[in-house]
Amino acid sequence: MADRKSWRCIKLGNNYVKALKCRECGSEYPPSKAYVCQHCLGPLEVTYAISSIKISRENFLGRPKSIWRYHELLPLNGKSSTVNLEAGYTPLRRCNRLAKVLGLKTLYVKDDTVNPTGSFKDRPAAVAVLKAIEFKAEAVGCASTGNLAAAIAAHAAKA
Repeated sequence: MADRKSWRCIKLGNNYVKALKCRECGSEYPPSKAYVCQHCLGPLEVTYAISSIKISRENFLGRPKSIWRYHELLPLNGKSSTVNLEAGYTPLRRCNRLAKVLGLKTLYVKDDTVNPTGSFKDRPAAVAVLKAIEFKAEAVGCASTGNLAAAIAAHAAKA
């Protein structure tokens, strides 16, 4: 397995993004800077050519322990690289007492407090900042009550 420091800057990308699809009305658009449907103003989500993805669990072995280990599955164009703040790949914590209270045999919770800014927002922020770079944006910003803004700022500062 490669030393983690050697993964600080990683080549990324895939060719599996099929389209942007409106969550509300189902309209599809080619991958672009658009994020709102022209017909109903609904949000656009990335759709993938799932049948084209030829990847197995073994592909992820030895990769960095961050969101970038799954780079083929992210909506990036393959010409980008990023500074890795090691967002993602956070641990599962067993919660025995809460499991008992809830009547469950076993319960695990994802501990995203170990992400760079202490929030699950680090994952989408890392991808969003890189996508902004692909689109040659000179600045990034967001509407936030706190966690998203901190994540965007942290990832943008290192990009």
